[in-house]
Amino acid sequence: MELFIQFTTIVLLATLLSLILRLLKQPLVIGYILTGILIGPHFFNIVQSSNVISLFSQIGITILLFIVGLNLSPTVIKEVGKVSFIGGLGQIIITALLGFIISQWLGLSYVHALYVGLALSFSSTIIVLKLLFDKGDLPKLYGKVTVGILLIQDLVAIFALLFVSSLAAAHGSIFLQTISFLTIKFAVIVLLVYLISRYLIMHTIRYLAESQELLFLFSIAWGLGLSIAFYVAGFSIEIGALIAGVSLSITPFADGIASRLKPLRDFFIILFFIFLGSNMIVSTIPQILFATIILSLFVLILKPFIVFILMNLLGYKTKQGFQTGVSLAQISEFSLILASLGLSVGALDKQTVSLITLSGLITIAVSSYFILYSDAIYPYLEKLLKKLEIVHSAKAIQNKATSYEIVLFGFDRVGRDFIEAFNKLEKKYLVVDYNPEMIEQLEEAEIPFKYGDVEDVEFLQDLQLEKVKLYVSTIPSVKVNVLVIKKIREINKNAIIIVRAGEIHEAKQLYTVGATYVLMPHYLGAKYATSMIKRIGFDVKGFKEEREKHLLYVNKT
Repeated sequence: MELFIQFTTIVLLATLLSLILRLLKQPLVIGYILTGILIGPHFFNIVQSSNVISLFSQIGITILLFIVGLNLSPTVIKEVGKVSFIGGLGQIIITALLGFIISQWLGLSYVHALYVGLALSFSSTIIVLKLLFDKGDLPKLYGKVTVGILLIQDLVAIFALLFVSSLAAAHGSIFLQTISFLTIKFAVIVLLVYLISRYLIMHTIRYLAESQELLFLFSIAWGLGLSIAFYVAGFSIEIGALIAGVSLSITPFADGIASRLKPLRDFFIILFFIFLGSNMIVSTIPQILFATIILSLFVLILKPFIVFILMNLLGYKTKQGFQTGVSLAQISEFSLILASLGLSVGALDKQTVSLITLSGLITIAVSSYFILYSDAIYPYLEKLLKKLEIVHSAKAIQNKATSYEIVLFGFDRVGRDFIEAFNKLEKKYLVVDYNPEMIEQLEEAEIPFKYGDVEDVEFLQDLQLEKVKLYVSTIPSVKVNVLVIKKIREINKNAIIIVRAGEIHEAKQLYTVGATYVLMPHYLGAKYATSMIKRIGFDVKGFKEEREKHLLYVNKT
């Protein structure tokens, strides 16, 4: 009963702190870590049976990494794009190297500095995705790039967790031998898991999926079972959970499994962060305060600058690089898991774990405001950032059209369909985009284009708006479309303006400011689907024909 009272007190305290942080618009993870600090031996000393909390936190980590693995399909590298791959790897390497050098300068040992450098290089997938979603910026170009870089970080984190256990026990040539042996053993086990998944699980999971409860139970058993198998083979439980998730990501039920496990993950992961906070040595904070401030400033200032420069070199505009950089200006939950694992294998001491955790608290808190208010912050830094650019990409790509009657804003998404319509009209047109990858495609297809950001009023003024008869915007941002409509209407009241919206209230706003027609994909899709039902009825053959037409279109684009 005493254990139940302790557990209930912890949950109540975590809820109270989380409510306070919610009011302050802070990530709830900070409340969980603060709860751990308060229940620890340095404050209320509530936890008398830390082994139970430790067990729950380990389950939480396992389920979290299992779900991460479910979202890491083997084909994911092809989907994240060049900038995410090159920028993500480049950022990790440069950040980890500089973090290692700074950590050694601060007096940390070789192994401790290596852990800290790796911890600083990762950013929080959970926190960044949540904040970008709340802000409505996930569909934006910088949002997509940010998600891609986070995905690359997650992949690198898999390998970091794979080899971390060997750091404590091996040095020099012995370390290299250990790594070589682990690599071979890991490859053999992964191949075995793949064969089992491909030829056994794929055939049985459809039967299991007939019962949601059975599929839920099987997924937990598979994740925990592989975690134990990897542990017995000499690896960490964490890497086993990741591989278990990846092995099921190739099944059509991966999303369903992940959604069923999320409530369980959320509860147990709370206990992980609480346990992490309870292990912080508060009495050493004065000793690690200087190092914490230095490392936090590195993550909050230099890490975004690294991302900014890499994106600039890849051809992205100043604002895109800035917003992507500040979105990644924090330490990841993977960093905290890495620190916890380092402590469990004896590679780190509690003081270094406290250093990483405290840096995480500071960077997560500050970067949350960076993300939420990046649009307001950018104008104050724009002139400085433009001076720091290495490649002035906006000037490097010239306009290839001299006169045009149609302007299309945004080639990505459904732009190709509009190009086909413009060609049938036999009218001159111009495509405006600020995604360098889209610009490359436009160049290859010899489509007239101009590289620029429609949020830049000066850029809009250079587009000869008064001569254009039709404007089409596939950009999902209501704010941007309102700006474009108002600017066009100032000098061209008779132009036809077609813009995109996602919600009804957005469409009303766009019509109010002067849109001729508002394109709503959900509305048009539902309208077409209902007309198709009326036309085809219960004719299965008719729906299969529509399916083949749609597949042909999807594969073409």
